[in-house]
Amino acid sequence: MKSMRSWLFVPGHQQRMIDKALGLPADVLIFDLEDGVPKAEKDVARSRVAAALAGARGGSTRFVRVHDAGSSELDADLQAIARAGLQGLVLPKVQGPEDVLQVCRWLDRHETRAGSGRVGLLAIIESARGLVHAPAIASVTPRLVGLMFGAEDFALDLGLFSHPGQGLVNYARSALAVAAASGQIRAIDKVFTDITDPDGLAVEAQRARDLGFAGKAVIHPGQVGVVNKIFSPTEVEERWARRIVEAFARRADEGPATVDGRMVDRPILERARRILDRLEGEGNDRQAD
Repeated sequence: MKSMRSWLFVPGHQQRMIDKALGLPADVLIFDLEDGVPKAEKDVARSRVAAALAGARGGSTRFVRVHDAGSSELDADLQAIARAGLQGLVLPKVQGPEDVLQVCRWLDRHETRAGSGRVGLLAIIESARGLVHAPAIASVTPRLVGLMFGAEDFALDLGLFSHPGQGLVNYARSALAVAAASGQIRAIDKVFTDITDPDGLAVEAQRARDLGFAGKAVIHPGQVGVVNKIFSPTEVEERWARRIVEAFARRADEGPATVDGRMVDRPILERARRILDRLEGEGNDRQAD
């Protein structure tokens, strides 16, 4: 299973940032054509991102954030970046399943130009309507690898004059994590905007992990290591998982096992296997790099 813990936004018009990002240990790079790019620089960004996709080999998974389904810029984005090296698209401001299906239909017609296999999708939920429809969005297509929470636009949509309180944020994050799980895809947490506060980032990332998120969006190279560490199994978790798997491997029947004096049944075995699968994926990523 490919690791997708850290999702680093990279402004598509900034060549220096693109070049630097290609050498970073982020699991996923999101080359940005949308909000991170001034309107006058859109064509420059498309050209530079297309070149980065064509020239990249190995390393991080490469996604591109295009414009939303209602934007007149979307078709130009897709035409420019459907080429070898594109591995996924990030769809902003997704309101319902149709916003995802619109891009799916385009990919069905033009995907062979990407030349890199099936292009995945990540939907950003940034509104109350999007959150209400998140379970339907999560199961709309096999292309979808995850849902990401966009907190700032979510707060704007609710008419809040300041950043939403923790209670409201955690409600929305929990609802999104449950929706993603219902579609058996990843939940990716919101950006932590204070790039000078690694301790605060770690606290927020751990809270997100506890809520069921599999990764987190980041906006600065210095945030990547913190996020990768938080969303990786700890040594304690690894040892626990190996004991569980080994205990069941010694059994001749399908019944529960006893580990450390506690009865362990099949759902716990599956949790242990997922931990080991994640570790194996991270190990394969390091070897590929």
